[in-house]
This record gives sequence, structure tokens and C-alpha cells, in this order.
Amino acid sequence: MSRLSAKRRKAARRRHKRPPPGASPGTIVIDPAASPAMLRVMAYGPDRITDRELASPEQIRLDDPPAATTWINLDGVGDSATVSAIGTLLELHTLTVADICNVYQRSKVEEYADYLFLVMRMPHPGSPLHTEQISICLKQRVVATFQEQHGDCFDPIRARLAEANGRFRARGADYLAYAIIDAVIDSFFPILESIGDRVEALEDRVLVHPGEKIFRELHEVRRDLLAMRRAVWPLRDPLSMLLRTESPLISAETRVYLRDCYDHLVQVVDLIESHREMVTSLMEVYISQIGQRTNEVMKVLAIIGTVFMPLTFIAGLYGMNFDHNASRWNMPELHWKWGYPAVLLVMMIVALGTLWLFRRFGWIRFGRRRGAESGPAGPDDGSAPSR
Repeated sequence: MSRLSAKRRKAARRRHKRPPPGASPGTIVIDPAASPAMLRVMAYGPDRITDRELASPEQIRLDDPPAATTWINLDGVGDSATVSAIGTLLELHTLTVADICNVYQRSKVEEYADYLFLVMRMPHPGSPLHTEQISICLKQRVVATFQEQHGDCFDPIRARLAEANGRFRARGADYLAYAIIDAVIDSFFPILESIGDRVEALEDRVLVHPGEKIFRELHEVRRDLLAMRRAVWPLRDPLSMLLRTESPLISAETRVYLRDCYDHLVQVVDLIESHREMVTSLMEVYISQIGQRTNEVMKVLAIIGTVFMPLTFIAGLYGMNFDHNASRWNMPELHWKWGYPAVLLVMMIVALGTLWLFRRFGWIRFGRRRGAESGPAGPDDGSAPSR
């Protein structure tokens, strides 16, 4: 799943085109793979609500019913004409329309004369690790949302609006904007919980059976967390700015809810950072374990080489071609009756003596002492000596 998401992200980066250098402000560049536009308008008041899917922005009626709050939701920003028509209806600035169509904007909030414009990233329900841009325009009694693709996390909001006895309808457009922002931020929690479960499972596997596959999975989790961080971290400053702004479009009561929304955002950021630190620690543990295993292998090879060094010397010494007839001092052991068994015995004694010295110095151990699993007894375990 992670590899597929990475391929989709790379493909999206290849498809995305930015305005050419020196282009006029407000130049719109449409992604050729963008979803077709789907327009949905909800208008509600304390006693009435309408929910319609419209074919064109010309069918939008902002005062139907009178004094109602209108939620304009556009799925798919691939049709620049539709976005521009909605921008004309709501009297949006050309730079705002360009930021809506030119996706991959950094999270930000901008204050205009009669509306607030917010850009943020939202996880896509079909592929949670893939985020899309959502743009929110807040006007007096109007909230307009623009999404890259079809599908969102706003179904609970629509369900709350459909309740006849709910208090949601009695609140203004600023509360609807808060609910949308809060839903986007809260949608990151289930994703981070699933990533946390993956990290815990990888922790057990790293400590028991480290392998190349685990390291690759750790790298994929780390990459997913980096994608989440890029989507969430830039939102801290815009949301803090939204709390500090003195715009008349946001009431004092809604600011309290926005402060709680900011707390949720901080929690999401903290979870991402803690998971990243955990993954980094697991990668370090994996590298240290691989290094320890390599050291153990090298230690065994060094011991084998050290043991065979004197044996090689003895075998090489008695493998020299000296003529015994020329002198009685030329390899007299070669003509001894017990020469071959004696050399083998000396070689065995040298090998065992070398291993004994290694054990004496604590370089190698033969087996595990009893009680080693429960820890050594005596003063070294921190307990007081018995009297």
C-alpha cells in the first residue's frame, strides 16, 4: 500500500504544473488529471434545510431560504470556468481563484475586505496517506469549500445539519467553517493510530528478527510520517493567525471552539513527532543489531584464525624439505616412531590452550551459566547482603 501511495505521489508531482516564471498574477494552471466538478449546495436555518446537487453555479441562490447560511461545496477543481463562476458569484479576488485551482499550495489564511480565505491539506478517504488541498472561503452567511477530488470527511457534519432538533442550524457560517476545519484535523487521528500500530509491530520484529525487509518497512513508515508532517505542520501558523484576527466574520463564541481546534492540531503534530522519533530509534536499533551481528561473525572468524595460526606454523615447520642424511639435526622428528601422533597432540594442546586463554580473558564464553536469565545474585544485583 505504501509503495502504491509513493507511486501516486510521484505521478502527481510529475503531472503538477506551476505557472511559468513571469506569468501575470492570478494565472490558473489546471491539473489534467483533476476530477470533474461536482457542485453541492446546502442552505439551512433554524427551521429549514435544503440540500441540492446543481449542474452549474448559475443555479445557486444565496437567499433561499431568506437569512439562511449557505454551504457551497465543489468537488473537483479541474473546471476553471466553474471555479471562476463561483468566484464571481461570491466576489472573490482573482488571486483567491488562482490559489483554489493551482493546488499544492502551502497552508495559509488570508483576510480580504469581506471574506476570509483558508488553505489546508485533507486526507483522502480512499487513500488516507494521500492528502489533497481543500480551500475554504468564509463570508457573511456563506461558506464555500473547494476540494481536489470527490469524497471527504464531512458526512458527520451533514448528518448534524440534517437533525431537526440540533443546535448546529442556529449558529452562523463561522461555526460551520470551524466544524469543517475540525473535521479535517480530526481525520488525521485514525491515520496516526494505524501508523502507531505499525510502529509497535515493527518494534517487536526489530528486537526479535531484524532483517532487510523490516528496515524497508521502517523507511516506508518514516516516509508516510514525513508526508503527514508536511500536510499538518504548516497549518499551525495560519490557525494561530485565525485565532488572533479581529475579523467580524468570527464571533467570540466560535473563537473558543477554534482554540480547541488548535489544541487538536497540536496533538496531531505531537503524535507525528513522537512516531518519527520512535521510527528513528528503531532504525538505530536495527543498525546497531546488524553491526553487533557483524561483530560477532568477525569475532568468530578472528578466533578461528588465531587458533589456526600456531597450528599453521607447526604444520609449515614440519612441511619443510630438509635432508636428514646430510645432518642429524635436519628434522630428526620425521624419523621418530611417534612423531606424527606427537605433532597432532601438540597441535591439539596448542588449540585448546588458546581457547582456554580466550575464555580466561573473557573474550569468549562456553554456554550460559545457570541463573543468568534471572540476573546474577549477590551484591552486584543491587540487593543488600544478608546478615
